[in-house]
Amino acid sequence: MHVNWRHIQAARNSYAILFAACEKEGILLRPVDSPAGDITCYSLNSLNAERYRPEIAAADCVTIVGGPHASACPKEVAQYANFVVVGEGEFNLPRLLRNLQDGGTGKIPGVVTGDWYEPANTSVRLDAYPAFSAFKGYVEISRGCPFSCGYCQTPRLFGHCMRHRTIDEVARYANRHAQARFVSPNAFAYGSDGTHPRWDKVKKLLAACNNEVFFGTFPCEVRPEFICPESLELVQDYCTNTRLHFGAQSGSDAVLRKLRRGHTVADVLAALDLCRDFSLEPVVDFIVGIPFETDDDQCSTLDLVRKVTRTGRAHVHRFIPLPGTPLAGSPARSLLLETEKVCGNLALTGKLTGSWDDPQIRFLQRPSNDIP
Repeated sequence: MHVNWRHIQAARNSYAILFAACEKEGILLRPVDSPAGDITCYSLNSLNAERYRPEIAAADCVTIVGGPHASACPKEVAQYANFVVVGEGEFNLPRLLRNLQDGGTGKIPGVVTGDWYEPANTSVRLDAYPAFSAFKGYVEISRGCPFSCGYCQTPRLFGHCMRHRTIDEVARYANRHAQARFVSPNAFAYGSDGTHPRWDKVKKLLAACNNEVFFGTFPCEVRPEFICPESLELVQDYCTNTRLHFGAQSGSDAVLRKLRRGHTVADVLAALDLCRDFSLEPVVDFIVGIPFETDDDQCSTLDLVRKVTRTGRAHVHRFIPLPGTPLAGSPARSLLLETEKVCGNLALTGKLTGSWDDPQIRFLQRPSNDIP
């Protein structure tokens, strides 16, 4: 049975993870630029799903689709794909492929086929699977998020309980390369429940890496309330990065409460001060066009963007109503002329990046890697 993986740039880290999981079971996922072989697998997000839908529907092979969009809209995707893997794929994708190889129908928990679906009865233990194999990806150190931000798919895909790869396993993969880069919804929450930091665990993790470590930079950002002298001393003592990437999202406390962000504007301002004290350049995420923000709320966000860009950089993107989130189906509100003007002017000076005018760019471009 020839199994292929449709090469999509936005899904390259998923490929590294799932290639390793399937390889462990004796199945090779060969990259292709169009559907081919007996089976072709896809991982789609909610902005590229429409682009690949006609290709999948017309494919002359069996198609398996997973990823954030498929997990949020499985019935929709099942209309044009043969099988839809819902949620985590390390266990269910190899299991599905083995079932099909043995002549089965593919009706297993966690997979939608036609009108049939039974929820998965397992969750992934990160140490049970390689971080990557022949196709390198960043080392995922944590999965899940205890917060319920209204715009975010992460806790809906991976749950509210944080799971962590053990220090020995992280080091085993990270130390294979000159630089260690990680994946986590909040790097500073490593080893903890996600709300109460364990700096002893973070220290042991960083100390176990014997190469250049980038921690708290994309794709391993942190939350502002986790930025404190203890966390920044660890970055200063063990890490190579000269930037720290964290999310503010709004300059309005009213908006942050409605988003259920779990932090305040004061937390962001305190984080900026600490970054300055430790000679770290802050890179701060913002969302503009949030459906329920008022003109005053948007102006408050602009004020915070200006404060950030005095000593750091802002990454601003337009609100996207992602399926499966509490704000799904809520269209972005219009931007003030002042918002467009400020973002444009700061972008020209190199102090601001992102997709405040075109949401599509959000999934096509990301901030460049942190180079000291």
